[in-house]
Amino acid sequence: MAVELKETIDKRREEIMDACEKLYETLGFQSINIKVISTETSFSRPSIYNYFQTKEEIFLGLLTREYMKWNDALKNITDKDSVMDRDALAGAIAKSMEERKTLLKISAMNLYEIEENSRDELLVEYKRIFKRTIELFDECLKKHLKVSEQKREQIRYAFFPYMYGIYPYAYPTEKQISAMDDVKLSHRDVTVYEMTCQFLKLVL
Repeated sequence: MAVELKETIDKRREEIMDACEKLYETLGFQSINIKVISTETSFSRPSIYNYFQTKEEIFLGLLTREYMKWNDALKNITDKDSVMDRDALAGAIAKSMEERKTLLKISAMNLYEIEENSRDELLVEYKRIFKRTIELFDECLKKHLKVSEQKREQIRYAFFPYMYGIYPYAYPTEKQISAMDDVKLSHRDVTVYEMTCQFLKLVL
């Protein structure tokens, strides 16, 4: 019974996070609240509070899920039988990041507020998954490029802060583009893959 109950809870949490992710594709963080999320689910607003206390906790759950998916991709890179060179590894990591648009958006735009307004135990769980991401990233560098521990640390401290800034460059708003055009600030279309791959080739 306990297992069935946990499976039911997990399924309901997933539905709520799915709804939040769908809304986040078209609405800003400030426009999304528990009431709005409830309209995209089979749950009433009071029912959602049985699973998440704040909308920030829903976003934190969504971010945690995103990192778990990225961890699977990083583990696949680490587990490859053939050893990659610098360019191949940069491309593989960039491809794994290209599939994590929601992760990049939350990290760039709302992470601080989400962490501040979530319960400690949920934040600890997120940090545990994030720690695993760092470990897998480190394992990729160690296996494929034989990078020293000191160098791996330098690369991590360069890459992860850079990662948080990718989304605004890859997905500028029309308003931002218009403002840049008004002041004749040069800009070009760039993808998550291109930005990630180019940067990794520089630091690896």
